[in-house]
Amino acid sequence: MNAIHIKAPTIADVVDEALRQLAACGLFGPNSYTLGIATAVRNAMLNAIRDAMDLGAAGAFIRLYDGSRPATGGSITTLLAELQCSTTSAGNAANGVLILNSITQDPSANASGTATWFRIVDSDGTFVTDGNCGTSGSDMNLTTTTIVITQPVSISSGTFTAGNA
Repeated sequence: MNAIHIKAPTIADVVDEALRQLAACGLFGPNSYTLGIATAVRNAMLNAIRDAMDLGAAGAFIRLYDGSRPATGGSITTLLAELQCSTTSAGNAANGVLILNSITQDPSANASGTATWFRIVDSDGTFVTDGNCGTSGSDMNLTTTTIVITQPVSISSGTFTAGNA
């Protein structure tokens, strides 16, 4: 079984990237652009992600894809597997961490391939978030990224973590 640990994109991530680019132009010294975000703000952001996942009539879907990750919310590549979160995807975030409730396995993968990115949509298919897949150091870390058609795909647990404390 795979466990996912999703690093939720934060406002700080966007600002940090912009500041990194400015630093590359010589406007800031090294590491002078690090933001710290209050825990309450990080929790609110994670709860907003949870609320977006729960907007549909049923549980959100975690979809695993192969190929190059598109621009955020962009055109999909080959769908390898689709797992469904429980109707209430998670409880309340605490200390910058949101723990997902149960995730139903996909009993039969749609296609064979290497999971390189994922998309989470609500049960009506409305985009919530995209991220990269890998076995370590990715937005979603899986035990294996190799998906085999008709084989079950499962995720044992999932967390979103909002950094920059």
